[in-house]
Amino acid sequence: KYRNASEILPDSLLRELQRYASGELLYIPADTAEKWGERSGARTFYQERNEEIRYRHFHLKIPIETLCEEYGLSSETVRKIVYR
Repeated sequence: KYRNASEILPDSLLRELQRYASGELLYIPADTAEKWGERSGARTFYQERNEEIRYRHFHLKIPIETLCEEYGLSSETVRKIVYR
């Protein structure tokens, strides 16, 4: 939604912005950007998956090759997860 800057910003700030971008449309990002995957739940999904892989490898002694097949990951990816 577009809003008129003169209705929101103090006059001094509006004049300063006009010096740099008079008549232009500006996008002002939110000051609290979310990290990748937080909104969709992907971050949580991969964290839980990786914890499960680590647990299964170290505590249940499941070989890396088996984990690769079960999770559809390369051996390098599983090693990165396990030894992190």
